[in-house]
Amino acid sequence: MKDSVRVQDAPVELERDLFLRVLLRELSGTLEDVVGLAEASGYISVVGGAMGERFNAEYRRALSVDILTRDQVRDVLVDLKRRIQGDFYVMEEHEDRVVLGNRACPFGKLVEGRPSLCMMTSNVFGSIAAQNLGYARVDIQESIASGHAGCRIVVNLTPNAGTGPNAREYFRIEE
Repeated sequence: MKDSVRVQDAPVELERDLFLRVLLRELSGTLEDVVGLAEASGYISVVGGAMGERFNAEYRRALSVDILTRDQVRDVLVDLKRRIQGDFYVMEEHEDRVVLGNRACPFGKLVEGRPSLCMMTSNVFGSIAAQNLGYARVDIQESIASGHAGCRIVVNLTPNAGTGPNAREYFRIEE
């Protein structure tokens, strides 16, 4: 008779973080398949906007400020991704924009082939920047989800800054 392995000792790769990332991958994939990439991105944008509002409030509370400065916004964008195991960093900084790079997606390899998930980054970044600085336009020029080695995200801080075809605008919502 073969030695039997107890179920709780079975070598199954499953824990809460992986479960949630797989869940999001499957949800976004289902949305992309059923309603298309543009509509799926729209749905995920709504969630990203709500998360951006929540993170913005958390950082403001933690820093004891009513509004974040430009430098704090930049640092918050990098820090919040660091806290969820992304590897974002400032590539360039100009008066009218901040260009961020990323070497590791918080979704890990599960983001590959799911570009709609990038709307989480766009909306979190856009809502935080706009709520504190009045305006943002986020252009994800390269993404791991789309097969690039890393991400390149341009956060424009003025309406007349350059833009790409997929850039999304964000405006301050009065609180």
